[in-house]
Amino acid sequence: MRVANVFSRYARRGGMGLLMAWLPITVSAATLPAVDETTASPPLLSDRLDAASPRLARFYALHGGAPVWQDREAVATLVELLNALEAEGLDPADYRPARLEREAEAALDPAASEAAGIRFDLDASRTLLAALSQLRRGRLDPHDVYPDWEIPVAAPRLDLVGIERALAAGDVEAALALARPQGENYAELRRALASYRHIARLGGWPMLPVRQAPLRPGDVDADIALLRRRLAMIGELEVMAADVLHYPEVALEAPAQHRYDATLEAAVKRFQRRHMLAADGVIGPRTRAALNVPARARIETLRANLERARWLSGDRPAWRLEVDLAGQRLDYRRPNGDHWGARVVVGQPGRASPVLRSEITYLTLNPTWTVPPTIMREDVLPRLRRDLGYLAEHDMIALDHEGRRLDPRGVDWQRPGAVMLRQRAGPRNPLGRMVLRFPNDHLVYLHDTPARGLFRRPQRALSSGCIRVENVAELTRLLIADSGSRIALASRIASGETTNVSLARPVPLALHYWTAKGESGGLASFRPDIYDRDPALIRALAAPAS
Repeated sequence: MRVANVFSRYARRGGMGLLMAWLPITVSAATLPAVDETTASPPLLSDRLDAASPRLARFYALHGGAPVWQDREAVATLVELLNALEAEGLDPADYRPARLEREAEAALDPAASEAAGIRFDLDASRTLLAALSQLRRGRLDPHDVYPDWEIPVAAPRLDLVGIERALAAGDVEAALALARPQGENYAELRRALASYRHIARLGGWPMLPVRQAPLRPGDVDADIALLRRRLAMIGELEVMAADVLHYPEVALEAPAQHRYDATLEAAVKRFQRRHMLAADGVIGPRTRAALNVPARARIETLRANLERARWLSGDRPAWRLEVDLAGQRLDYRRPNGDHWGARVVVGQPGRASPVLRSEITYLTLNPTWTVPPTIMREDVLPRLRRDLGYLAEHDMIALDHEGRRLDPRGVDWQRPGAVMLRQRAGPRNPLGRMVLRFPNDHLVYLHDTPARGLFRRPQRALSSGCIRVENVAELTRLLIADSGSRIALASRIASGETTNVSLARPVPLALHYWTAKGESGGLASFRPDIYDRDPALIRALAAPAS
């Protein structure tokens, strides 16, 4: 493989001929050093740079146009940086540091030709720029993994001046820090990856045997000792029972190894909450399955989410509303820096809520609900064919394609054609009292719901694609205030009239999908992969770079 091909996925999109032309850097003319005639690039190098990408040429301009990797110490720093990418969830083998070391020995040999030295120098520089760019914005093109990907991936901007200075000083960590994505989410995932890799190096955690009866608080059972060891591996050290044969003096204080006591129950409930399970302290089939996922599988999930974090690491507005579809949570970051959060209900498997970015532009108050085609076909029509009274029971009317009301008794419900069903506004309407609208091609939105009991469930992938928001009235009041809008929300809702109201300023919105989130202390929460999006990403990351 030629190192230049590292970026082939990016170069393919948009018909870009030059490999790195799309990758801007933060270097201005004022920051470039003047070229010293005594160190001007040799003809072989300058000839090749004339045909190189602008970014590669700029990188050499930082060195006065001279070769960069002409001593073993510099090459050792580059190799150290490439190997350090493992801590970022990348595979150093994709950048072939061992091959670079071998080629450096040949190229730096006094008997080597000048052309061989220049060829190696350019190859090493391309490898560095490829590695740092992929650290910044991802090794993979998300469109290659997910054909339905909609969020633009920003071109990586690298501070080459700072990176060059860090490498010249041999400070690999400083160079990586200038390239890696910023933000709390990436940093926490990275710390979690280090923790789970450490667990894997220790041999992983013990597996709990499959059994018919669940383990409950108060039980005495040999499997409880394994449970204690399993939880201790992720930092729940207080659950570990001391070996009283070796430490008899602590026998009175240590928890009984085989007894399911209150301390162990609290640790189990924390584990269950981190994995979106019912926090009842009972080790039933679902909790046992989550406990028995191998550490190496958790590592692959963390790597997949680090790659997602790189794709999404472009500039994000400080004022924004984000929905984590897998985590089934909403986080609203207000202009004043405050956070407001809520549980949400998202699309069920087969009717997935999309991953996208948009802006909330207007509200619908006291909305009617026009039954979407999928729900019409799969849910409503089968019931309606059995009982025409379904319409009256759900306060629905039938309309033709021009919006004229139809007599349902005159419709052939086996072949209804373009007939629409619309539910009137009111307390039983599935959209509740308000809808937050944003442009998208999926006809999804955020809305209220009369079925508020669903928010108490630990897993809430239950809708047909739209997102139901807990306490959406409070969120709507915040959006009205923060956008500078003048909307008399309470009186408009009390009127019962269906109205659309524009916000004075659109609110940035993102729907993301995180199957892992880092937490304090190097722990991580893992969420069910409700839309089965992880396997394709994990396979793509495992495939050799081409």
